[in-house]
Amino acid sequence: MERLKDKPTLTVLAIESSCDETACAVVRDGRTVLSNVVATQIEIHRRFGGVVPEIASRNHTLAIENVVKEAMEQAGLTRDDIDAIAVTYGAGLLGALLVGVNFAKGLAYAWDKPLFKVSHIKGHIAANYIDSDLKPPYLCLLASGGHTAVVMVENYSDISVLATSRDDAAGEAFDKVARILGLPYPGGPEIQKLAREGQPSFAMPSVKLGEELYFSYSGLKTYVINLAHRFEQTGQPLPRADIAASFQQAAVGQLMDVLGEIISRTGVKKLAVAGGVSANELLRARMDALKAQGCEVHYPKLKYCTDNAAMIGAAACFAIRDGAEPDGLDLDAKATVPLK
Repeated sequence: MERLKDKPTLTVLAIESSCDETACAVVRDGRTVLSNVVATQIEIHRRFGGVVPEIASRNHTLAIENVVKEAMEQAGLTRDDIDAIAVTYGAGLLGALLVGVNFAKGLAYAWDKPLFKVSHIKGHIAANYIDSDLKPPYLCLLASGGHTAVVMVENYSDISVLATSRDDAAGEAFDKVARILGLPYPGGPEIQKLAREGQPSFAMPSVKLGEELYFSYSGLKTYVINLAHRFEQTGQPLPRADIAASFQQAAVGQLMDVLGEIISRTGVKKLAVAGGVSANELLRARMDALKAQGCEVHYPKLKYCTDNAAMIGAAACFAIRDGAEPDGLDLDAKATVPLK
């Protein structure tokens, strides 16, 4: 009997429900997306200024069956055309993850298909493979709402962490600063939009690079809080656009400073960016500037930067090709998983 990893073509149905997006995609051979359906809850959570876990879980439960059905219809396939089921098992909101994991297990059982768990982090990295010829090894700057790190992608399955955040993630900091400035959720796009109207006129704190390389965003967030309080105490109007521009420059500057130091130390000039913050226009401009230094730079398409199931399907395809074993129906969700 032909092994799954040796099939000429590999078609995976993938499910993602780690936060506030209920998503399903059908992916072929890790690089071709046959369908990609995302049911967003942004408008629901915007009134609360952020994601409410219990509300997210309930809405995943309401949406997931229809999202999977729509993904299959868009792909024009039947269950007989699917080789495997993949699902995000962590990291994320536990209740939200459980909705996706339990639905995927039921689907795998009902359709008699092998089930494969995928790390949300490795999914973000794998977004770079969609409609692309990128192959490991390369350096990847990971900047999302839950993680900030620079990793060496050794091959399609293995990564090593070269630098990570000591506190807040970059995307988390964008959301918190947006809230301070009275901007709606999600904060990243709102700060980017407001920053276009301002000037980076405030000197914000940065990380001092030494032997150990790391990111830290709590001090930057606290600086913005204190700055807002000072304006409030003096009765002056808050220069929101200038603060947004200053914060964005400092946040992106820190990402680039650490990445630049790692490029210098390793000599690796093949680069990729992953995670929601990879959609930021200033970060992309700064990454593009590295091309003049001989760097090869890759980004996911904008629609694959934020949470989606296509990236999970891509990661699963490459894991299967690398010989990953299917998971059992006792698979459980995990709120935290190691970057490795």
